[in-house]
Amino acid sequence: MVSSSQTPMPGLRERKRLATRRAIQHAVVDLASEHGYDQVTIEEVSAAANVSPRTFFNYFASKEEAAVGDVPTLAGLAAAQEFLVEGQQENLLSGLGRLLAAASSSFADDRSDSQRRRVLLREHPALFAKRMAVLHEFEDELADLVRRRLAIDELNADENPEALQQRARLVALIGFATMRHAYRRWIEAEDDRSLSSRIREAFAELDATLASTYRSVIG
Repeated sequence: MVSSSQTPMPGLRERKRLATRRAIQHAVVDLASEHGYDQVTIEEVSAAANVSPRTFFNYFASKEEAAVGDVPTLAGLAAAQEFLVEGQQENLLSGLGRLLAAASSSFADDRSDSQRRRVLLREHPALFAKRMAVLHEFEDELADLVRRRLAIDELNADENPEALQQRARLVALIGFATMRHAYRRWIEAEDDRSLSSRIREAFAELDATLASTYRSVIG
């Protein structure tokens, strides 16, 4: 098995595409912080990001979409396939932590931008609601992947698909809450540690807490 730490770097075209996308998002947050979100136009954002308005719309359908920012995605992520086929010999929650740490690199690499975006979202409930809706879509994506993992790990899982789905949702929500906990610690920190390292640390703390609780119950 190839570990997610060995996942090949994206090609030059993909790196340029990602850089342009982040430049647009940075420009929206920067201009909104300076002038107020409602005063910012797509033309101003495009100029600040050094792209044309046409290019802006190649990346985002609206100013709101750019302001909300990216969220994790599992699509095309090598770590998602690794998680799926790890098997019962690997701890499910530990694998989920590795998966979410890998996914975090696709949506958060600038703490300052993330801090200012959080302020922006708090000031504009409609933007906050839009971000939460997108995060709920990620929850669904994560729950489906966990369900598939459980179905592979347990040969009799298809006997009760509804119970399997509910258990997968529970595991996904635990993982998502742990990631949000790590994100909050990362965004409020003053050191230079990455979000992915915070996520790995949070899942290690979760594992230790569960192990301690289990020992207390059986002890």
